Amino acid sequence: MPERWADEEGGVSTQQETQQKIDVPRMYKVLLHNDNYTTMDFVVMVLVRVFRKSEAEAIRIMLDVHQKGIGRVGVYPREIAETHVERVRQLAQEHEFPLMCTMEPE
Repeated sequence: MPERWADEEGGVSTQQETQQKIDVPRMYKVLLHNDNYTTMDFVVMVLVRVFRKSEAEAIRIMLDVHQKGIGRVGVYPREIAETHVERVRQLAQEHEFPLMCTMEPE
């Protein structure tokens, strides 16, 4: 919102806009880690259900996890990343899989 400043004689001489600096939230990448027990079908299901990935994208990420040992699922604000990591942990535990999901700063 513009602010007007009075000069010494009482007239308005300048106009200045006040800008607020908005901090961009720090982003976190969510990663899935390969193990020798979690099935590929379960990983695809997690990617579709928790991360809302298409089946084709879920398969691509699952293959990265399988072939490279780790796969990047996405980049999210901290609270969303934490929620996703916790939901994956819960699902893996319920289905008795050791699937590990982590997050780290982008």
